Amino acid sequence: MKNPLLEKFDQPFGTIPFKDIRTEHFIPALDAAIDEAKQEIDAIASNQEAATFENTVLAQELAGKKLGRVASSYFHLFGSESDQEFQSLAGQISPKLAKFGNDINLNQELFTRVEHVYENEMNSLNEEDARLTEISYKGFVRNGAKLSDSDKDKIRSLDEEMSTLSPEFSNNGLNATNAYELWLDEGDLAGLPDMIKEGAKMAAKSKGKDDKWLFTLQFPSYFPFMKFSERRDLREELMRASVTKCNGGEFDNTELCKRIAKLKHERAMLLGYDNFADYILEKRMAENQENIFNLLDNLYDASFEPAKSEIEQIRSIAKEIDDIDELMPWDTVYYSEKLKQKLYDFNEDSLRPYFKSDSVVKGVFDIAHKMYGLNFTKQDNIQTWHEDVNVYEVTDEDGSHIGILYEDLFPRETKRSGAWMNELRSQGMQDGEVLRPHVTFNCNLTKPTDSTPSLLTFSEVTTIFHEFGHCLHGLLSNRTYTSVGGTSVFWDFVELPSQIMENWVGEKEALSMFAHHYETGEVIPDELLQKIKDSKNFMSATMCLRQLSLGYLDMAWFGKDNNVDNVEEFEWNAVKKTALMDKMEGASISCSLGHIFAGGYSAGYYSYKWAEVLEADAFEKFKEDGIFNRDTAQSFRDNILSQGNMKHPMELYKAFRGREPKVEALLKRDGLMEEHEA
Repeated sequence: MKNPLLEKFDQPFGTIPFKDIRTEHFIPALDAAIDEAKQEIDAIASNQEAATFENTVLAQELAGKKLGRVASSYFHLFGSESDQEFQSLAGQISPKLAKFGNDINLNQELFTRVEHVYENEMNSLNEEDARLTEISYKGFVRNGAKLSDSDKDKIRSLDEEMSTLSPEFSNNGLNATNAYELWLDEGDLAGLPDMIKEGAKMAAKSKGKDDKWLFTLQFPSYFPFMKFSERRDLREELMRASVTKCNGGEFDNTELCKRIAKLKHERAMLLGYDNFADYILEKRMAENQENIFNLLDNLYDASFEPAKSEIEQIRSIAKEIDDIDELMPWDTVYYSEKLKQKLYDFNEDSLRPYFKSDSVVKGVFDIAHKMYGLNFTKQDNIQTWHEDVNVYEVTDEDGSHIGILYEDLFPRETKRSGAWMNELRSQGMQDGEVLRPHVTFNCNLTKPTDSTPSLLTFSEVTTIFHEFGHCLHGLLSNRTYTSVGGTSVFWDFVELPSQIMENWVGEKEALSMFAHHYETGEVIPDELLQKIKDSKNFMSATMCLRQLSLGYLDMAWFGKDNNVDNVEEFEWNAVKKTALMDKMEGASISCSLGHIFAGGYSAGYYSYKWAEVLEADAFEKFKEDGIFNRDTAQSFRDNILSQGNMKHPMELYKAFRGREPKVEALLKRDGLMEEHEA
């Protein structure tokens, strides 16, 4: 059987032939690619010549590229377009990859050669070759190369088990999301905007029930219902389904939470660390738990009392409007919207007509053109994994090829929730030449209906800008080696390029470029722009607390050894100081928090707030110079976006900003500090 994953990709720009790939191709392709990579690694390790940068470090960097191609194709589709048969492959693929990774990391002969280069050649290498050597050497050490043979065996065993648990956690989350359905009649729809009702009607029709309306736990369905539905009983039902998802039942993740945390701790202990967080933070800007808790606690001190005041305002309006004596968690989003309307005469849904998804995507492209000179040309001859996906060639101001960008905006049952960016092909040397990247941003935004195009909320627009910022980080990489380039930076630095892009959504000069009424073409009126500005810090303290609670929860799981009996109870003890309301029975964030149990954010969720400090401070530079100042944008491109992991992130940041970041910029922006306090 011809296997397209093993053939040279003959598609335009060397893109992945998604339409030619079948589920049954992956295991044979993976096995063949692993065999080929093993031969490449064995040849390096057994080389009788003295170890040099070229025959050892560089040779290792260039080995296994076909395997990387197969793996990246699989894991992209795992998140973006996978049925149960496809999901089940992860139980075979992840252990195979884990074993192969350890075969390299624990290869004594290979490590000895890399160590020789690191100890003897560093002073004679150019800057990037030296950086690659340093990354390679430290990678070996951090993965057990200096352990005894018995401890190496333990590492292998832990990694093999862990490789099966994370995909299982993800699958449970997706399947639990798809399993819940709230079927409603027309009389149950009070308060819901027409577009939301139409989307629910279409969802019901797709399931063969033309006389019903269907709501699900997918965010574009769930959140508007919680925000607008007048049916308090149904809001409660939907929220309980969401917060108890994977906490017990068919798709239970409670034992997986415990086991994943335990395995990560054991692995860190074997490597000489007190806990998993200490292991992780060795390669982070934060450096240690003390610095993380200093950040979290300082933000907590600044936000808790303002957040209590925000909740009291919501309690008051719930009493005023509907005589609610006891505010419940399923009330907060609904009555916060009522409060927002009262305070600012502003219904965020009134913005939707100005945010047609196609226009927003074009807008973020136009902004990138204005800042960096980039051009985006739609490609109709490149294969995609779903009909909703659009593809663009990205070129520089001089017409030179930058890379390929895929855009996948809408939810479906075969796609995990949330929003993320993938690198399908990272920038760097492959097959003897430095190749340009292929990146994708994936969202779950409001879908078009039979009568209206996809019209987005302000928050959804912000999501597009966020993920596009990650894409720019991948696209504008300008390094020789993949391991040094792109988004392969310290985890608490990787959110800077994404979060800084969100700032342009709130700027009139940027919004006027794309926020046009989808029917009339009218530019978003100044009145609405002013309401966006006036309300930008509405509930900001409460939202800050929410992020802090997840940061505290993450550190509770991974900052020390835990013998967790009851996940729900453990979680509440970790986050209760941030709670503004009583706990909901059965609620568990952990059980569906794929970021820390199935993603890369274990002992890293604080990164979002850490990066907010960086981006708020960095954006002040843009505000000072002009948000479209080309010199400032070029400096950000040269010092941040193009550099990858070439230097320590603080060096890169100071090269752009001229100094270290200050937390005051974030506090001022979010209304948690008066300007004169800074």
